[in-house]
Amino acid sequence: MRPFFLAVALLLTGHAALAGNTTNFIVILAEAQGWANTSVAMDDRDPASRSRIFSTPAVERLAREGMRFAYGYAASPRCTPTRAALFTGRSPASLHMTYVGKGRDLTSQHTALLPPEPVLELPLAEITIAELLRDAGYATAHFGKWHVGRTDPARHGFQVSDGPTGNGGPDNVASPNPKEAVGMTDRGIAFLTRAHEMGHPFYLQLSHYPNQERKEGGGPDRTDARAEADEIDRNVSRLLVALDRLGITGSTYVFYAADHGAQGRVGNAPLSGGKGAVTEGGLRVPFLARGPGIPAGICSRVPVTVCDLLPTMLGLAGIAAPVPTGVEGGSLVPILRDPLGRGAVRRPREELVFHFPHYDLNNGGPATAILVGSHKLVRNYERDSIRLYDLGTDPTESRDLSATQPDRAKDLDARLTAYLREVGAQMAAPNPGFDPNAIPSTGPDRRRGGQGGRNGRDRK
Repeated sequence: MRPFFLAVALLLTGHAALAGNTTNFIVILAEAQGWANTSVAMDDRDPASRSRIFSTPAVERLAREGMRFAYGYAASPRCTPTRAALFTGRSPASLHMTYVGKGRDLTSQHTALLPPEPVLELPLAEITIAELLRDAGYATAHFGKWHVGRTDPARHGFQVSDGPTGNGGPDNVASPNPKEAVGMTDRGIAFLTRAHEMGHPFYLQLSHYPNQERKEGGGPDRTDARAEADEIDRNVSRLLVALDRLGITGSTYVFYAADHGAQGRVGNAPLSGGKGAVTEGGLRVPFLARGPGIPAGICSRVPVTVCDLLPTMLGLAGIAAPVPTGVEGGSLVPILRDPLGRGAVRRPREELVFHFPHYDLNNGGPATAILVGSHKLVRNYERDSIRLYDLGTDPTESRDLSATQPDRAKDLDARLTAYLREVGAQMAAPNPGFDPNAIPSTGPDRRRGGQGGRNGRDRK
């Protein structure tokens, strides 16, 4: 028996199976994949919502055999906040996990505001979906990019993992792919195979890596982005074939999303902006679900986020335990069971809020967005301004309606204030050392206070 199979077998030997439950879950999180970065039209009314450059047959298969969401959202325009939200069902604002690294520069003269200092380690007190499913008898595993701190994933409910990896993967290299794209998929297939052979339902999380070396000097070009999309898609295809081979496709739910939009406009057009901004290009991502009872080939227009996955999996697994306190997502089960993908998600709040109190990638400064129905309001803190859009008629966010619909703008702005106060969100503060005449330091992330990683490398 190979070492990895042996480790999984030993782990599962003392693990009680969940009697009578054969429902499995796989969550695939793509890296920096824009809404239109696949060959699937994420909105079947909008031909521009699919790529004419990228070919993603595995995502096409998920769309053909399941449901895709025209308004599928990451929890943040940056990766660590979205990952934490996926695991816990809580927003980055409530977790105070709003950025990927150091939040403020107390010596900065270049920004009118000082961003808050974010939490960088997912607190052990937070209850994750892995813990809930593990305690219900599921075998749990996480392979790929962890990036929510340095604590071993085992302490957050994942019985098998690659450890607390960052962008560099287990080898801590600049370009972990294609080695890790293949390796993490190999380990995922080995895990689910052994769990199935031993009669255990399973939850498998596969989180893909970036190739940072290719992203030096201002982000990827179309060729780089295509290579990354190809790497992800080829390995998703291998995973789907493994489910077919084992005969468990019909009992396994597969969810596919991304941690945020692509950098710049590559893969995000026709949406505005990209990674690092609360515009649609930074937040809206490919979002698909396939599994037993989910109608095939349906495009749903119900707004959904990665926060919804925790209560959704609990509902699909038939686990009666209440969702943990503070979970902001709602179960998608009624939508996934509807033949047209309609209905409403029952969340604690009607609104979806995306709080990003940071300077990043020339994003215009700290901002928060609130979405209710098709209307989205964006508050910019440096400019002390609000903008209102109707995404149903203006997905590119090019027409500000705040002057012509002042009552709606006032209502959404008040809801946003109430939400931020209720969850205790951290806010950017005035910078007493701000000098509007200071010359910004150089580097891809430093203009207008952008926050780069080590040696100027973007940390995702």
